Amino acid sequence: MSVTIGRARITILFEATFSIKEKRGEIKSLTKRVQNKFNAAIAEIETLDDMRTGTLGVVVVSNSAPHANAMLSTIAEFIERSLDLGYLGDVEIELFGFDG
Repeated sequence: MSVTIGRARITILFEATFSIKEKRGEIKSLTKRVQNKFNAAIAEIETLDDMRTGTLGVVVVSNSAPHANAMLSTIAEFIERSLDLGYLGDVEIELFGFDG
């Protein structure tokens, strides 16, 4: 049986935030919506104290590499459409395959 773990590092640039509290509110809302809609693991990583940049780490597990890649791409697109206070920066996707 083959397993693929996919990870994405998604950077969000905030131009309209004036405090870390405001940025964290947007990030928290996004992470809850992604968890509920896609059942993916997601958390804010890096840049925690920077009010102009947010970095999200997303992880999915699948039995198919193309499916894991599609899920992460769809999640990045969902985040981009859902942003109220910022815009999508870099998106890095990496897949790890394991045979069992």
